[in-house]
Amino acid sequence: MLLRPFLNDAGSCASYLFGCTSGSKLAVVDPHADLVESYVEAAERAGSPIVAVFETHVQADHVSGLPWLVERTGATAYLPSNAGVVFPHVALEDVQRVELGNTIVTAVATPGHAPAHSALVVADRRRGSEEPWLAFTGDSLMIGDVGRPDLHVAGDPLGQARLLHASLERLLELPDHVVVLPSHYGGSVCGRGLSGNPFSSIGFERTHNDMLQYRDPNAFAEALVSDAPPPPAHQAEIVAANKLGEALTTA
Repeated sequence: MLLRPFLNDAGSCASYLFGCTSGSKLAVVDPHADLVESYVEAAERAGSPIVAVFETHVQADHVSGLPWLVERTGATAYLPSNAGVVFPHVALEDVQRVELGNTIVTAVATPGHAPAHSALVVADRRRGSEEPWLAFTGDSLMIGDVGRPDLHVAGDPLGQARLLHASLERLLELPDHVVVLPSHYGGSVCGRGLSGNPFSSIGFERTHNDMLQYRDPNAFAEALVSDAPPPPAHQAEIVAANKLGEALTTA
């Protein structure tokens, strides 16, 4: 399976090109509008087309490259069910699978950072089984922290935080060896104490991520809503643009 990370330090955003080159089916996860040509060029170098574009959730801190990447490649767009977008896409339900040749993608509903949020758990049949290998965790489980719960639902951060606690419990059912590939790293305002290391594993985070030590959902929620950084600049406009699949316009 091919895997190529793209790190955009301007907003500390991570996106990924991955998939099956033997089956000529590649996908991009959480594409950034500034990197559309970079994904296409990387796929061309790999000799396989981009046939799928996944968003783990509607982004609040940057303009998604999904509509332009779909237009550029003819790929199918995939978003979590009830994401509220108005452009054509496949709405992924919990545990729904997408097969990209030997690469198997399973959506796992992980609400909390956003009401419609999915992690994407990936297996590679060429490794001899469909055992999970890596997880694109979006803004749910990140490195050294978890996603903030106050950006997408006004007035109920504690309720969203309790949802996120349950979502993280689901992710912690994955084996320790599963690689964690989130959508942000240190410097992003989508978390508070994110590590500068953009990648980790379930086992490492289980042991070293302070937010994963809270067994009680209420204690977790109270800790998570404290000391939140300022929201992203132009947050409302970015969310609106990403739901419409349009460029950002600000006054």
